[in-house]
Amino acid sequence: MQDITVEELKKRLDAGEDIILIDVREPSEYAEFNIGAELIPLGSLPAALEQLEPYRDREIVLHCRSGARSANAKAFMEKQGFANVRNLLGGMMEWQTKFGK
Repeated sequence: MQDITVEELKKRLDAGEDIILIDVREPSEYAEFNIGAELIPLGSLPAALEQLEPYRDREIVLHCRSGARSANAKAFMEKQGFANVRNLLGGMMEWQTKFGK
């Protein structure tokens, strides 16, 4: 599935859309700044697949600091059969550049 820009995600969140949003950064990064996503660090993702199973057919947006780890997470989830996974382009760095903290 096509990746998502910070502008599109913010617009959809501001509109109150119910989006499955997962942050694959580490807890210290999440504590520093987050947008309310569920924290599942990239290294913990394989063990968390069972809890994500109910969302297999829903759109899932993954994000990290810059978009690299979440791109890896997207590729992994797609290999596991999750077809509607999107990566937040630019990650939290881009979010903070565009919208601040």
